[in-house]
Amino acid sequence: MAFDELLAERIRHGLARKKDIEEKKMFGGIFFMKNGNVLVGVWKRSLIAQVGDKQIDDALLGPHVSRFDITGRAIKGWVLVAPEGVEDDEKVKDWIERAVKFVGKLPGK
Repeated sequence: MAFDELLAERIRHGLARKKDIEEKKMFGGIFFMKNGNVLVGVWKRSLIAQVGDKQIDDALLGPHVSRFDITGRAIKGWVLVAPEGVEDDEKVKDWIERAVKFVGKLPGK
C-alpha cells in the first residue's frame, strides 16, 4: 500500500515556513526531516511523529495515538497517529509543532 499523498501534502503545507526541511521516502512512506533528523512522516494513511522519550507518555494520551511499530518492535520516542487523529489541518500542525519542539534540540546528522 502506498502512503497517503493528501496527508503528505497537508504536512508540506504545515512545514512551509520551516527552514532546512527535506523529504525522504523510506519504509514504504515519506518522511520530513530537519538537519537529518525525522520530524514527521506518512506511513500508509497515518501520521508519524518523533516526540522523544520524555514526551511520549503525554503524546500517547491523545485519541487515535499509538507507538510507531511496524516491525513488532516500537521505535523509541515515535508515535503513530491514525487518520482519525489528523482529520483537520490544526491537528496536523499540532503534531508538527510537537516534533519540531523535540527534534529542534537534537544535533544535526
